[in-house]
Amino acid sequence: MKRDFHSLANQKFDLLVCGGGIYGAWVAYDAALRGLRVAIVEQSDWASATSSASSKLIHGGLRYLESFDFKLVKKALAERDMLLAVAPHRVWPLHFGVPVYANGRIGSLQLKVGLMIYDFLATRLNQDLKHHHLKRENFFTRFPFLKHSNLSSGFIYADAQTDDARLVLELIDGAIQAGAVCVNYCKLTKLIEADSRAIGATVQDQLSTQTVNIHARQIVYATGQWQAGRCGSRLTKGVHLVLPAMGVSDALLLTTQSDGRVFFIIPWYGMTLVGTTDSDYRGDIEQVKVEEADVNYLLAAVNDFLKTTWTQADIVNSYAGLRVLKGNEKAQGKQDSPSSVSRDWELKTAANGVHYSVGGKITSAREDAASIVNNICAQLGKIKVCATIGKRFPWAPAGHSAQNGSMQDEAARDHEWIRMSSLQAVRLGVDQESSLWLVRRHGQRVTEIFEMLKNDPQLARRIVSSVPLIVADLLFCAGHEMVLHLPDLLRRRLPLLILAKLTAQDIQAIAQSVAPIMMWDEQTISNEVSACLNSIT
Repeated sequence: MKRDFHSLANQKFDLLVCGGGIYGAWVAYDAALRGLRVAIVEQSDWASATSSASSKLIHGGLRYLESFDFKLVKKALAERDMLLAVAPHRVWPLHFGVPVYANGRIGSLQLKVGLMIYDFLATRLNQDLKHHHLKRENFFTRFPFLKHSNLSSGFIYADAQTDDARLVLELIDGAIQAGAVCVNYCKLTKLIEADSRAIGATVQDQLSTQTVNIHARQIVYATGQWQAGRCGSRLTKGVHLVLPAMGVSDALLLTTQSDGRVFFIIPWYGMTLVGTTDSDYRGDIEQVKVEEADVNYLLAAVNDFLKTTWTQADIVNSYAGLRVLKGNEKAQGKQDSPSSVSRDWELKTAANGVHYSVGGKITSAREDAASIVNNICAQLGKIKVCATIGKRFPWAPAGHSAQNGSMQDEAARDHEWIRMSSLQAVRLGVDQESSLWLVRRHGQRVTEIFEMLKNDPQLARRIVSSVPLIVADLLFCAGHEMVLHLPDLLRRRLPLLILAKLTAQDIQAIAQSVAPIMMWDEQTISNEVSACLNSIT
């Protein structure tokens, strides 16, 4: 992946996408696969906002059944199951425990019915993903850190997990491979109009401040919080805490005792994510921060369920992001609670012909993007069928024809490929936990990192001892994944900044190690280290 701002100049595009999060990435990838001439620009780094601040889940949304949003759940479950099949390295199953308490808001029968509906809506569900009931003792065995009082039993169901920032990055790489021009740190500063219709835009290189004009027959904004004011959307803030490992590989779905909201305890990269909050946001969209009230809320919520409580001293890190929801201002001037507003998506088109993607979820972004590109193709008078549904991801292990075996056979081959690749990493000196994450992060490209390890076995060591990420991974990302700044590398290419308490010395050492690849001099290193430190304070 190479950045080339000048490739935007002197070209005419069918489609210009503004915004490099999950929706923009899917739109660019889909449109490029259909043969459209596509450009996508992002004012910062790929997935630099909400798309790297999610719960890292690919899920149907069990809680949406309470509001009878069956259409959204069915849509998301279909996407979940497809992504599990076509991106085994990027999306993997994750089991969730749901405890049933004698004084709980949701009883065992209600939960059982909900999980049966959830399974039913997932029409391609395999046996491993179906829910089942556990007796009290068996549930405690699976989650030994939970309090025993008032718990009567529990359920296990399954959804899926991902690395959200790498999901976006892989789609951007796929778009590039399909012929799209993809440029990060490139800001759309002005639309160009003729006869009251948008026919292009002026974009500015955020490195050199140079500008170029782009001609584009269609323009899509997928800029999330930066377009909320134009679309009458509602912003809510979601916060996650990063805490030490719980010693289990399953997640938990819990309900807060204070306000009845659902939240999760999720294992991720050997650590634990706790979240999320859901509160209206009217602050500065450029400075979305974790506030003390957010931390206190989540700690109180999770500590209600734990034998040994967590304190602020246990928090490794935290992060916040903004959701864009469809506005629902009522006649009385009041709004529904953030958690009750639908997470569904819509496309709005302005009078000048510019399209705005509003709302949505990371799980269902592919289908929504397909709808956007369908609309674009119709506007262009081109009949192009969506090519992303059922298509193997760009970095997925080589797929097999459906004629050569069933979906179960394909899944078995994928599982075996991941197992064998992880074993190869172990043979090259990578510890077992890091080897699995290495394969998940890079898919079939992991063979390039294996070659690095063969040439220099010292690269198999972890960057920091507490996180399952190795030095070879760091160097590979710096050299091959359109990294411009140190926070790009340490927050989104590798999520070190949220998984570990890195000291200034740690960050300085990492910057020095990648400086030859990035061609940074001492002054640039100093600037990049300062930017990194500022991003975590």
